[in-house]
Amino acid sequence: MSDRNKKSGNYLDRIPVRAEHILWTVEESGLVTLDVENRGIFHRFAQRFFHKPKISHIHLDPMGSFVWCLIDGSRDILNLSASVKERFGEEASPLYERLSKYFQVLHSYGFISFR
Repeated sequence: MSDRNKKSGNYLDRIPVRAEHILWTVEESGLVTLDVENRGIFHRFAQRFFHKPKISHIHLDPMGSFVWCLIDGSRDILNLSASVKERFGEEASPLYERLSKYFQVLHSYGFISFR
């Protein structure tokens, strides 16, 4: 095993934590909407000259909403995947690849960090 793999460990052992600055709501249907404030000079420019919104509303699909609500800062991705498999069954396949990609996207946008 290389030094890089030793440091990074198993991705499924990572513990996601929701970013505190992300506001979110759950609709009656169970779907989650993330409300993200567009900050920074580029965003202010776009808001002023291109009438872009100050807050973007990101609507998660049923599986993404389910996972978002489970993120509590104590469960690792492997534990979360068991709940997803129980709730969605084969609909979640390929389970680990989908969850890994989902968490990579959430992390890349700053919606989560890892403990």
